[in-house]
Amino acid sequence: MQSRFLDTLRTLTLGFLVAAVWSGAGQAQTWTTLKNKAPFDASTALQLTDGRILVQAYGASQYYTLTPDNTGSYVNGTWTEVASLPSNYGPLYYASAVLPDDRVIVMGGEYNFLSADWTNLGAIYDPVANTWTKVAAPSGWSEIGDAESVVLPNGTFLLASCCHSTPQQATLDASTLAWTVVGTGKADSYDEEAYTLLPSGALLTVDANNTSDPLNFELYLPAKAKWVSGGSTGIQLADPSSHELGPGPLLPNGNVFYIGATGNTAVYTPSATGAGSWVAGPKFPNIGGQLDVADGPAAVLPDGNVLIQASPGVYNPPSYFFEYNGTTLTQVAATSTASGEPSYVGRMLVLPTGQILWTDGSTNVEIYTAAGTYSSAWQPVVKAVAKSLTPGSSYAIQGTLFNGMDAGAYYGDDAQMATNYPLVQIINKATGHVFYARTYGHSSMAVASSATVTTHFAVPTGIETGASSLVVVANGIPSAPVAININ
Repeated sequence: MQSRFLDTLRTLTLGFLVAAVWSGAGQAQTWTTLKNKAPFDASTALQLTDGRILVQAYGASQYYTLTPDNTGSYVNGTWTEVASLPSNYGPLYYASAVLPDDRVIVMGGEYNFLSADWTNLGAIYDPVANTWTKVAAPSGWSEIGDAESVVLPNGTFLLASCCHSTPQQATLDASTLAWTVVGTGKADSYDEEAYTLLPSGALLTVDANNTSDPLNFELYLPAKAKWVSGGSTGIQLADPSSHELGPGPLLPNGNVFYIGATGNTAVYTPSATGAGSWVAGPKFPNIGGQLDVADGPAAVLPDGNVLIQASPGVYNPPSYFFEYNGTTLTQVAATSTASGEPSYVGRMLVLPTGQILWTDGSTNVEIYTAAGTYSSAWQPVVKAVAKSLTPGSSYAIQGTLFNGMDAGAYYGDDAQMATNYPLVQIINKATGHVFYARTYGHSSMAVASSATVTTHFAVPTGIETGASSLVVVANGIPSAPVAININ
């Protein structure tokens, strides 16, 4: 495929890009470099439910965690090397997710140890035991490659294979690591496409390989395990040559802001009775070339704006950063290395602080602090939790909006960093120190849902005792604090 050639080209050219300092136009927004530089080339990052950030070394098997300091600051966090993937597995551009039981799954890869492979290898990480276990591919899958994945509202992990002539996807039974092939009716292959989880539980994708209908979009209905074509987006979003697409973040109002690899954007409005509708969104500016997102990250900020990394053409530097406020694109400050990088090298992760962690496959890791704040209507609400807690013990907690209004950060087929699951912070009132209680066993992963969700949390053994506050955080938005006591 031509898109495979271009993907290979982008990886080879990354090593030749020259990093230089460039400042964007934003004033209220800031980027901050970590106090402790990463001791490795930091790539895709995932939010563990105990507050740590799990980060892969670029194209390698090594993983590290970033642990916030006792004030909850990730800027002042510390790095620790943790268990590595199986020795034969070092993926680049792959599927990943944090499962409801708190484990992390990684599947496929367009590269393995930076060699083009479209591998079907995979592994699952237990953060408590600090061990990786191999996960076999679904039966008959010779390739997984740079595939998309998502955790469905019922907690099931759904994975697509990038490049089979017959579209393939499967769900994982996390307890047995057994796969079930699901899904019929896909109009084209999954290559270069992505899933956007909607409040209805359906998945939205824009076709990237549909030669007969290049503007077609589709919806996957998990309850029926089938795809249905929705009609036309009305505007070209996939690049016709590379087949690349940008991310499709879900907005707090329930719409999806789809970012094209053509400079175009479009806004999708779901419908309870039909496939939904599209309107054209703002076009990226021409700054030394038409800006677009031919692979690249975006993240929904706590105030509902979307932070986006864009660059000209397909795989060309420099990068520029924008915030989309539901109507317009506004250029904001850029990272310190933006002038030497195309958008595809970036990865974003929504932190519990509401800030955005950004990596680019180098030792430079930066954190974005936005100017706005969240609406109270988007806050998690704690309905039931024990008020007296013992270190080393586990408890149930119930509430609403525990999975947030959206998935947090988006990219597409090459990286998934969703954070639509609850984190539990405990803040000691005397010291102000912040502790995370590992969460697990979420009853739902549905976004923007008013249903009551139950999860569990384990109080860390080293926590400070005394009067404290408990807060549930989803996608950087905290609940109102609940007064508790640590025995």
